[in-house]
Amino acid sequence: MPGDIIFEPLRFASGLEVKNRIWRSNVSGRFDNFDGSGNQARINWEVKFARGGVGAIVSSFVPVTIRGRIVPNYATIHRDEAIPFWREVGRRVHEHDCRFILQLSHGGRQRDLPGIEFDKGLSSTDKEDPMHGFQCERMTREQIAETVEAFGDGARRAQEAGLDGVELHGANGYLITQFLSSGINDREDEYGGPLANRARFVLDIVRNIRKKCGPKFHLQMKISATESNNAMSSGEPRGNTIKDSVPVCQWLVEAGVNAIHVSSGGSFPHPRNPPGDLPIDVFLKTYDSMVSAGTKTYRNYQLLRNKITGALFRNRWLKQRGDVIEGINLADAHAIKKAVNVPVICTGGFQTASIIRQAILQGQCDSVSIARSLIANNDLVLQFKAGKDRPAKPCTYCNRCLVNAVENPLGCYEESRFESHDAMIRQIMSVFDPPPFR
Repeated sequence: MPGDIIFEPLRFASGLEVKNRIWRSNVSGRFDNFDGSGNQARINWEVKFARGGVGAIVSSFVPVTIRGRIVPNYATIHRDEAIPFWREVGRRVHEHDCRFILQLSHGGRQRDLPGIEFDKGLSSTDKEDPMHGFQCERMTREQIAETVEAFGDGARRAQEAGLDGVELHGANGYLITQFLSSGINDREDEYGGPLANRARFVLDIVRNIRKKCGPKFHLQMKISATESNNAMSSGEPRGNTIKDSVPVCQWLVEAGVNAIHVSSGGSFPHPRNPPGDLPIDVFLKTYDSMVSAGTKTYRNYQLLRNKITGALFRNRWLKQRGDVIEGINLADAHAIKKAVNVPVICTGGFQTASIIRQAILQGQCDSVSIARSLIANNDLVLQFKAGKDRPAKPCTYCNRCLVNAVENPLGCYEESRFESHDAMIRQIMSVFDPPPFR
């Protein structure tokens, strides 16, 4: 569409050029093998969105170490043997003139379903996660150095695979957030205390990536600009605010980051990420698999099963979410954009072309990333290109997709959007076509 900012290319100092301003945000199901090797379903998943017209795809959470994964059956980048698989993912995505950014990740203490290899996660602290009671060990300096190297090696492998860049997952309560957060990091060494110390870990990672990949390999950072760690527990410190995140983003850019990806929430899930409903009925069907994962998970399961306490929990969730869903992080994105000289990508419930267009034209961000609304409408970008402002069957923000993803294939589980239950199941199962073997 000539003259439409949504369909104008976005260029970065790294040399990366993305054909439009809509990215598929980091999201995926448990499509891969237990040992971290990739599967055909993962390729099918990514190609769905490349074919649907997005300019770039940010992979789902890709662990840089086995101990850093949040659930089994997510493809990793922790060894050189992973390079051929990711090369094939990139090749298939590139066939649709779409760019592929691999998200380098480490869960730290936030691990929904630990594998069989380790009992505890690694973190900036030795305090367990307050919501689920996921236990952890306080990282030693040696473990910090090893993890910094693991992120650098992950970036090097992505570069060797011919991918278009990497994103550091520094948001939503995962390991980098656990170091950045004033509400989580309780260290008394050079990696804790003042903001500059808490940012040391991620800045070490950025410098290591630049050392191993050079100055021109695209590198971006996803950050929870406002954490609100106390959203569901009044006794918890709130963590970082936008006033903390602005200087962190400036330091990241000085160290060599080419773009900032703005999110929110000091945990995942969080009332403000993904903003929407909390379907208690579905939550109970999948949360049972997590009952042994943390010291508080069984308690949570029992509270959610109770109609009164379950309703109270959901009501607090909705209150903390607030009334705005689409563009929920735009104010933070705007504050960061005014402070840095690199493009800013904003996530948060987008699915209306006019809202996206206005956000970019008003200088609040340069691009948006979308997950659930693209799961609901894989061809959302093509619908925008055809002149639609909003899809005929928009995402309802019910969050059934993400709650199901713990146990079931990822897809849209809002049956009201389909002609029948069978039609919904066909859409969900389409990720397995073509199969790995014929």
